[in-house]
Amino acid sequence: MSAVRPTTHETVGEPRPTTLDFRTWPPRTASLVAGIALALMAVLAGFGNFGAIVTLVTPHDAEQTAEAIAASAPLFLTGVGSLYVVTILDLLVAAALYALFRPVNPVLSAATAWTRVIFALVFMVAIGRLVSAFTLLDRPEEALREIEAFTAIWVTGLGLFGIHLVLVGYLAYRSGFMPRIFGILLGIAGLGYLLDAAGTVFVAGFTAVFGQFLFVGEVALIFWLLIRGRRLTPGERQGTVEADRMSPVGHARANADAASTRSGVGRRPV
Repeated sequence: MSAVRPTTHETVGEPRPTTLDFRTWPPRTASLVAGIALALMAVLAGFGNFGAIVTLVTPHDAEQTAEAIAASAPLFLTGVGSLYVVTILDLLVAAALYALFRPVNPVLSAATAWTRVIFALVFMVAIGRLVSAFTLLDRPEEALREIEAFTAIWVTGLGLFGIHLVLVGYLAYRSGFMPRIFGILLGIAGLGYLLDAAGTVFVAGFTAVFGQFLFVGEVALIFWLLIRGRRLTPGERQGTVEADRMSPVGHARANADAASTRSGVGRRPV
């Protein structure tokens, strides 16, 4: 009887990786998970916010808002539920993008993932104010204040999402396997969300508008993940990353890092 040679994932003493361990996801899996989750988020967030919440809220009119929500309670609660599902999908996207961009820069990829995770937690807190508003419909003024708090917390939290997009844009630009224009567009989208968050915090009566017009990079990312990313092999990803590092720009970065290390700049204190 011939012996069966173990595969690289079946060596003695090493647990076999599972699909639940996102750190082991190949680029194809990471791209598909991120792309499908982002596409679902676009639908659910659009329905939850604009189709269910916004349509029932009359600004500065607490009585009308409370009556509309009470009359369409299933629609309102379905919208709230959709937004909660979006936060779960946010966590999936954070994991998938970390797996995809880890060969580019592991530390920065982890920081990018954590900013999205923290944003998802902030968004959960914001959605909780909608639940609170639903329980206060017999006190319309308080219910409207809770809805306004939801908007304020969400838009302010989008500053974290903006930072996340800027970091994803940088990783995409540096990756070598994704067109650099995508990285630029994602960076611009991230700056738009940062401007909206800053305006909400520092400008009285500010209405978030930048993110509504600078989202092209997000849409482009979804299409790339579902069309090109799902065909990206580990060898192609590693090869393009290494090619970028061997380019003149990559050599310049490496020389600058080496020079700063020799001079003591950027050394971690012991």
